[in-house]
Amino acid sequence: MKQDKKPQNNRNRKLLFTALYWLIGIALILGLPQLLVSIQTKQIPYSEFKEMLKEGRVLEVRLGEDEIRGIMFTGPQKGIDTLKKALSKMEAQESKGQFPGVGLFDFGARPSLSDVLKGLERTGIRESDIVLFRTIRVKDDKLVDELESQGVEFSGTKDSMLGQIFWGTIVPIAFWIGLWFLLMRGMGTPGSGLLSIGKSRAKVSVEKDTGVRFNDVAGCEEAKEELTEVVEFLRKPQKFQALGAKIPKGVLLVGPPGTGKTLLARALAGEAKVPFFSISGSEFVEMFVGVGAARVRDLFNQAKKNAPCIIFIDEIDAIGKFRGGGIPGGGNEEREQTLNQLLVEMDGFEPNIGVILLAATNRPEVLDPALLRPGRFDRQVVLDAPDANGREAILKVHSRGKPLAGDVELRAIALRTPGFSGADLANIVNEAALLAAREGSSRIHQRHFEAAVEKVFAGPERKSRRLGDKERKRVAYHEAGHALVAFHCPNAAPVAKISIIPRGKAALGYTMQLPEEERYLMTKHELLDKICVSLGGRAAEEVVFSEISSGAQNDLEVATDMARSMVCRFGMSDKIGPVALVRENSPFLKIPGMPEQQAMSPELQAQVDEEVRRVLREQYRRARDIVALHREALERVSETLLVKEVMSAGEFKKLAASDKKDNEQM
Repeated sequence: MKQDKKPQNNRNRKLLFTALYWLIGIALILGLPQLLVSIQTKQIPYSEFKEMLKEGRVLEVRLGEDEIRGIMFTGPQKGIDTLKKALSKMEAQESKGQFPGVGLFDFGARPSLSDVLKGLERTGIRESDIVLFRTIRVKDDKLVDELESQGVEFSGTKDSMLGQIFWGTIVPIAFWIGLWFLLMRGMGTPGSGLLSIGKSRAKVSVEKDTGVRFNDVAGCEEAKEELTEVVEFLRKPQKFQALGAKIPKGVLLVGPPGTGKTLLARALAGEAKVPFFSISGSEFVEMFVGVGAARVRDLFNQAKKNAPCIIFIDEIDAIGKFRGGGIPGGGNEEREQTLNQLLVEMDGFEPNIGVILLAATNRPEVLDPALLRPGRFDRQVVLDAPDANGREAILKVHSRGKPLAGDVELRAIALRTPGFSGADLANIVNEAALLAAREGSSRIHQRHFEAAVEKVFAGPERKSRRLGDKERKRVAYHEAGHALVAFHCPNAAPVAKISIIPRGKAALGYTMQLPEEERYLMTKHELLDKICVSLGGRAAEEVVFSEISSGAQNDLEVATDMARSMVCRFGMSDKIGPVALVRENSPFLKIPGMPEQQAMSPELQAQVDEEVRRVLREQYRRARDIVALHREALERVSETLLVKEVMSAGEFKKLAASDKKDNEQM
């Protein structure tokens, strides 16, 4: 009985819709022509028409079998003669093929009645004085004689019966029948038509559609283990149910952009032999109130019919943001209704047996706590930037099927790309292939990968940007200063490459440093050395040229941010003490200048600013002392850069180490 109830309700709804539709349609077909005519013309009695005819106000008449239509003048009496003279003059000129106008304008062609009235505005005649009228025709044998005596232009009309039937009946009925078929089709087909705005737009895919498996995802082994367990539960639920275990209702994938959250979801779809519903969070909310909640209901209804299954919502923060406590706000209110419906569907009164919700976001801090509690999203799987082994595995995955030369060492590329995400590494492999194709090479060599790393790290070469000799020399000393200070700071990362070739939007040169091992923590001395290295280029300019330039803008920004983080975030200031004065808004989206600052008194703010300036001043003096002490090495490195433009790590160490040995002997 329950199975027959829904089709019966659907048929009743269609019958009710059809009845209302045709009642409205017939009313419009019968009444619309008369409504349009009444709007365009003025209905007057026949006696009024005769009176207007005697006064000479009727200008033109069309005599029908049952109706008389025409144009009459309702303005002042003195304007009748003026208007008729203008019209007669126009007709006389028309007979000669000339249209000089009516006193004021030269039209050059036959003017309309509206043009004539505009030309007679100065005589007091207005366009609103001309009125279209209609009246019921009565039997009047003297009507034609009266029209002739008044000089009124008249003609007879006879409507075609076939034309009246075609345009007045057949065409409107055909239009309404066609519209009815379109609407009924929309009611009968889920997800299509004009009445399906509340339908979910989720795409359903099965194991063969995605073409991605867990073997195609590298660098996130822990996350794959979590999801592999979900797939195994869907395939063999008895194994877990025998021990009283329950399947997780929701799994939230969190991590920085480009770490493979969506790719991992596609791999899960490829591994699981169950229906997979994929939708973006932004597709739930539209301008219509209640659409988001309706789509959530429809999505879960579809999923329950296909259980066991998986629902994947990408960028769930679009609908899952923290609720504003009932503050009214248009689109915000609509989003909260959508979130409320999602919360009910995930863990409401009716259990969702066999439906697992998989979601991805890079902003977990903005999600509503009710969405993250156990029973809804039971697991949060973090996909962070991969380590060296993960980066090597990712490079191997993206290098499959590509003709690699024998000199390619993916391990070396992995060590040169700390902090790179999976998307960055995929971009490096693609850029290396493009560079090899540009050179006409049949294989991808190690030099192509190294060039691709530089392109992603510092931007493409700007060969069109030619520097003058003075600027080129200043850039060489600037980069040599960075490298030399890094060489003499015991806790700084080793220099890997120096270049004075302009790259990217504003970089006139760069000094690449690569750590010898993966680091997840930084000590106070390491941070101070990093600040000192950032200020080394500016110190070299001051020592050599006795003048600084604007080239250190980015270096100052980096150094200032690190110094402020030491004081406000890491508690590394003896004067301020171990206290956190700022908090990161987003742990996975590193937006410069966007930390949330805690409430501070003006005195404490002044102390923080003074501590930041003290750290920067001390490290700048330190960098300047290093450059001044090793001036000879600075000259050798900069002169070599001016000749070769690019210097490797080995070449730099030879030039810098000889100076270091000389100083130690002294």
